[in-house]
This record gives sequence, structure tokens and C-alpha cells, in this order.
Amino acid sequence: MLKHIVMWKLKDEAEGADKATNIAKMVDLLKGCANLVPGMGAFEVSSMQAPLEATYDIVLYSEFADVASLQAYQQHPEHKAIMPFIGAVRLERQCMDYIV
Repeated sequence: MLKHIVMWKLKDEAEGADKATNIAKMVDLLKGCANLVPGMGAFEVSSMQAPLEATYDIVLYSEFADVASLQAYQQHPEHKAIMPFIGAVRLERQCMDYIV
């Protein structure tokens, strides 16, 4: 099994909206990518939650059966369709994939 974790910090303003609006939109877009390809398992998206500590605005935790499943997800048209918005609103991105 492969675990795929991504975290984003968003810009204070982008795409004509403030950070809070863009966080909500991005969370919804990411949630729409659940179950896109065979081999996808757990798929969780969340934004920072006060009063809990957070150094990033959004986190994605997902599991895949193997590297091929992750690659299929990353190349899926619905996943690719949200990338321009994410690219426009993100300030930073961190990612880690690992096999267990």
C-alpha cells in the first residue's frame, strides 16, 4: 500500500477571493476527487481547525494499492481539471509518498 500526503498553504488573496473562500473551494474540489480510480482507498481532506495547531491550511491524506494507482489518480481528467485553480491559489506545497 502507498500513502500519499499533501499539504498546502494558500495565498491571502487569489482568483478574486480571500483565503477563507479559496480554502473552502479547494477542499470541495479535492473531495470531489475521491474514488476516481481503482486502487484508491482512504481519502481525507481537511482544512486547519482552531484551536488545533497547524502550519498549513489544507491537508490531503490518501491511500493507494500501488504506485500505478497513484499515477492513474494523478493523470485522471477530473484531478487534472482542478490543478489550475490549486496552482493559482497556493503559496506552498509539501508532499510525501511512502510505501507500507
